Amino acid sequence: MRTSLRALAVCAATTLLSLTPVLAQADPEATGDHCQDMTFPVPQGTIAGTLCLPEGPTDTVMILMSGSNYNHLYWDFPYQPDTYNFRRAMNAAGYATLVADRLGNGASSRPPSLSLTASETAEALHTMVQALRGGFAGNTPFTKVVTAGHSLTSGTSVMEATSYHDVDGVLLTGYSHTLSVPDVLGVISTYYQAVNDPEFSGRGYDPGYLVTRPGTRAADFYGINPDPRVVALDEANKETFSLTEYPDGLLSTLPGMSSFITAPVLIVNGSRDRMTCGPGFGTCTDTATLDAAERPYFSPAAKLRTFVLPDSGHAINLAPNTGDYRAVVLDWMKSLTS
Repeated sequence: MRTSLRALAVCAATTLLSLTPVLAQADPEATGDHCQDMTFPVPQGTIAGTLCLPEGPTDTVMILMSGSNYNHLYWDFPYQPDTYNFRRAMNAAGYATLVADRLGNGASSRPPSLSLTASETAEALHTMVQALRGGFAGNTPFTKVVTAGHSLTSGTSVMEATSYHDVDGVLLTGYSHTLSVPDVLGVISTYYQAVNDPEFSGRGYDPGYLVTRPGTRAADFYGINPDPRVVALDEANKETFSLTEYPDGLLSTLPGMSSFITAPVLIVNGSRDRMTCGPGFGTCTDTATLDAAERPYFSPAAKLRTFVLPDSGHAINLAPNTGDYRAVVLDWMKSLTS
């Protein structure tokens, strides 16, 4: 049974629950000779990111931002990087990457929680796009910029692309126009105030910053047979966010907004993603069904491509077969840069 997404947004905005960061040991490759930590000034503070370059020259960069329950480690996972590290795979294929933390988590500024919105994140994303095109921090300007989002930041990628039309591709993961409202509300019910979590208490988070309750992530974010060590590391590095990021972010999943994207779009979901492809919808049975469901929401200019990763849940970067999804992304990237 579906209810109004606007009603969900109101409910989300008035619920007091969510998450924050406990950083794992960084992947040594992320701090090597080809990587550079940087900060981008935005109205509410600074966005922290790490720019990593491939071995050879490139004119293409991918901006990778994680969703509401994650920080930069979602894209730069330190465990078994050959399997789970998306950032390294893109660098190895010849693309630069900027892995960035949203405001309020990771190394980015932590403004008052109630001031955080998806619109502010979209504006921050635009700032990064323009900075990288302009040769930020002494780097060679990039002529092609691709944004990659997960869950909430897929929504902000849609918002940025439709507002500014300044990107060359948009990768949307954990995103669809057929959200299962009961399942989204089920995830929201696992949130509580970060100040009540033993990992985050005493760190100065205001009451509006939320985290998932210990041990609740597995029910919503993973699919079939996840590696227990991945689950444990993911739990240890869960991240904070504010429910005020949800209302305007959810608007990106309503009909209309995505039809204004003029850059190529790739949508990837897990077949076991209950939130994005809720039970009974059949949206993610396979790639063909996802394509049929999403194509009406995009213009021909988006050149829409889709992919469903079998047996994966919402966190497709952490699925044991995530390499199959990365192969699809790399094939799509070649189509943008050839």
